Amino acid sequence: MRLQRISAATAALAALTTLATACEDSTKPGPPAASPSASARGAAPDSPTAADAGSAPSTLAGAQAHVQQYTSCENLSTDPNDSRVPLSGFIGAGDWGITERGVCTDTKARGEIVLFLTPDMKAFQQAAKDHAAKLLAEGRDDTDLASRTVVGKTFALTALKTATAVSLVDPPNSDLRILTCNPNAFVPEGFKKEKALVEGCFLTDYVNSPDGQGSPHRGAVRDPSTEGSAQTGTGSQALPSAGSIAELKKLVSPHTVDCTSMTVTDEQVRSIDYMPVVDGPASAWGVEQRAVCGQLGGEQRAHNLNWLDTVSDMKTLQTKAKAAQLADLKDDGRLKATASKLLVGTNIAVETNNANVRRGLYQLQFLYLNCETGFTAPAGYRLEKAQVEGCVLTNYERPS
Repeated sequence: MRLQRISAATAALAALTTLATACEDSTKPGPPAASPSASARGAAPDSPTAADAGSAPSTLAGAQAHVQQYTSCENLSTDPNDSRVPLSGFIGAGDWGITERGVCTDTKARGEIVLFLTPDMKAFQQAAKDHAAKLLAEGRDDTDLASRTVVGKTFALTALKTATAVSLVDPPNSDLRILTCNPNAFVPEGFKKEKALVEGCFLTDYVNSPDGQGSPHRGAVRDPSTEGSAQTGTGSQALPSAGSIAELKKLVSPHTVDCTSMTVTDEQVRSIDYMPVVDGPASAWGVEQRAVCGQLGGEQRAHNLNWLDTVSDMKTLQTKAKAAQLADLKDDGRLKATASKLLVGTNIAVETNNANVRRGLYQLQFLYLNCETGFTAPAGYRLEKAQVEGCVLTNYERPS
């Protein structure tokens, strides 16, 4: 499997988003590691000048005033020993284009906000990109997927609570945005995705959070069955489609599914490590044409197997996949690690047990057929009715 990654860059100091996520529920804060400049020491001014209260403040007090348009930011301090900076490693003045650093308290979310004055915003974003690239190159594919780095024109901040980040970027009039430098980060329909100042990053008003506390869902829970036939492409908006296996391969390969080696076959292909959803003759599952990507077993053990399907009867495929999924869940409520999950488009499907492949497929608007009893998706994720009762289509997966 190949995931598109940014190449590794010069190592930066600790990442804002990584630390922010780590200290979401921290109860024993430690001292900050980096020291602000001499001009940033001591208490911040009580109130900013009129110019500083605008969208491009030149002081931390001005940044505080701007933040206070959307949420609370009380007791601003530039004291390098302020215990509200909860973890060592937070970057300070002299790094990432930062001239001053401070911390204030969001009393509404009961969390802290670490503020950074950044007159050179492009340098800040480049440093953020370089650090994300380093982590991605190390195999940390979840880097920036739940970013809480918020940027304005001349300042940035790390929100230590998800609710703080939502309050800052969610209002329609907000000029603040989440900065994300992972090319595989997902932005749902209804949210903005704008160019950043550096290639490889983007700005959004969507706050992703695995705990479901991120941005409220802006799209309706949809029922494709009431909107026309999914087979004609008018069913589920934005679901991908393809007219042939060749078109499907072009859609998903090489950056999401590695189809350097692909075999088109009606024969059943599986291995001890990779179990497809479709079991038995593909035509009985409503599959028109079928291929397997990856290295088949032989002298070496099979690896990197993913199945591509063009589908003539999506309802039949989902019905049989539901029965197989419920049978697998029956014993312990979990799917086998080797069992593939079925991700569908309008007339195509991909079967994979690789979480990274699935992340890429969600970016292409494929949705996972989930038939767990009582399943629901947190705010911000897609959730649509499947063509079989008791199942939904979603881009959310519960943490394993």
